[in-house]
Amino acid sequence: MDSKLQIISGKYRGKKLVLPSGARPTQNLARGALFNMLNEILDVSRLIKVWDVFAGSGAFGIECLSRYDNVAVVFTDNSVNSIDTIKKNVKSINCTATIEKNDALAVVNKFGVDADLIFADAPYSEFDLGVKFVEKLTPFVKNGTILIWEFEKNQETPILGEKWEILKDKTYGRARFLILRRI
Repeated sequence: MDSKLQIISGKYRGKKLVLPSGARPTQNLARGALFNMLNEILDVSRLIKVWDVFAGSGAFGIECLSRYDNVAVVFTDNSVNSIDTIKKNVKSINCTATIEKNDALAVVNKFGVDADLIFADAPYSEFDLGVKFVEKLTPFVKNGTILIWEFEKNQETPILGEKWEILKDKTYGRARFLILRRI
């Protein structure tokens, strides 16, 4: 599918990304704003382990590969079409990453434990899936892990409990981003 989705910044800036059918990617403008916020939060002088959870096209993780030299990215999605798309997009920039077809809830204890930065963008129509993911993730992640949770702006703020600190709460178009830190 021809798209306007592209890498915003870094060494692969301007590279067009392929979209899987039916995808609702985080728009370029919103993704750019999100990474500007992350610049204030992330320590990029050390290795950053990134998990792009409901990866779709892989745009978030690929943007990390483009922007940061010290990064290891894991992409997961439960759609074969999405996994094939991510593989094409990662190959087009000649990078290596872990790409697995998996249900996010089933691999929380596999990928959540070591992650420094997690991007969770469940389908907007499945807000409860995002809630379940964060609930299941919470006991596995280490203190200091950053979680970016994207969901549709008309959703109520989820109850997070005392384990997560809200660093940022921003809305761009239809998308709302909670940037959280595990405490």
